[in-house]
Amino acid sequence: MKTLALLKELIKVDSSTKENANQLIAFSKKYLDKQGIQGEIIENKGYMSYVSTIGTGDKTLILNGHMDVVSGKAGQFEPIEAEGKLYGRGAADMKGGCAAMIQAFCKLADMPLKCKVMLQIVSDEETGGFNCTKHLADTGYLGDFVICTEPTQMNPSIQSKGMIKVDIITTGRPAHGSRPWEGDNAIEKAFKNYEAIRNLPILKESGHFYESSTVNLALIEGGDIYNRVPATCRMGLDIRYVPHLNPREIVAQIQKQVCGRVEIINIEPGVLVEPTHPYIDIVAQAISRVTPDADFEIVGQHGGSDARFFASRGIPAIELGPKGDNWHGDGEYVDIQSVKDLEQLLVEIARIFE
Repeated sequence: MKTLALLKELIKVDSSTKENANQLIAFSKKYLDKQGIQGEIIENKGYMSYVSTIGTGDKTLILNGHMDVVSGKAGQFEPIEAEGKLYGRGAADMKGGCAAMIQAFCKLADMPLKCKVMLQIVSDEETGGFNCTKHLADTGYLGDFVICTEPTQMNPSIQSKGMIKVDIITTGRPAHGSRPWEGDNAIEKAFKNYEAIRNLPILKESGHFYESSTVNLALIEGGDIYNRVPATCRMGLDIRYVPHLNPREIVAQIQKQVCGRVEIINIEPGVLVEPTHPYIDIVAQAISRVTPDADFEIVGQHGGSDARFFASRGIPAIELGPKGDNWHGDGEYVDIQSVKDLEQLLVEIARIFE
């Protein structure tokens, strides 16, 4: 099956559910079995991952991608090809990258390699990646360099922000709504806390690709009736921090600054690979060979990916994937030629990696 035909088959499956995402893991194994490639399905808490390793050598290059997608409209699971683009849910995020990985892996299986190449296809990245890629990393499926083929417009993304989810619980004093001066408004105090957090100097620090960290006021709950001063307020913040910062120090500064109780919901690491890392030079060399006329730039991402599970272990991990747009939205598409270029690029990276 050619790359485009494979991608169309992947898009046809609504893999926004665990069951259907697992179906595509099984499909991938069957597809690779037919190419004479041996691999295994690893199940954890009902989620399936596929892993196969080829080649020889002291170092291991990992190709990682996810088959699950966010929910979409029924028509988005019927791939439509038009003007060099393939439309459909998951076309860019990230079945295009997975199709390129699978086909590249098939080609690499017939080549003499100076390294090992490990293919990882997972089923739960969109819901956090904790049952698949994190589980693989925790159980020793590790390497020396990781490429997650998330859509990056064919630009190597070598950094991404970390994430802190935190709740701030503010308490006040209730009073009659007609006499607010007799109470202490918990919602007003929450907004003062929000402004204090947004203005923390540590969150103003810039990074190589980032002007600053960001603070999103994502959730707020407070009050119960119109004619009473609210006595409590819970405010949920989504903080995306520049990857060189220490998230525990950020939380410590929040705790010192706010009037209220701080509850940590989750802390996720960022990805921090220096532009001068020798593996980035290998990637740049490969891009120049495969697409010599294409302009590319080394970039950073604002969102996260499964690359963080390797980065947290000190393993350099990047995102490198096809061109496209509107992922998670209507009209999601992937540039078909970029998927084919990505396939060749992954082959070239593996060929010169050692």
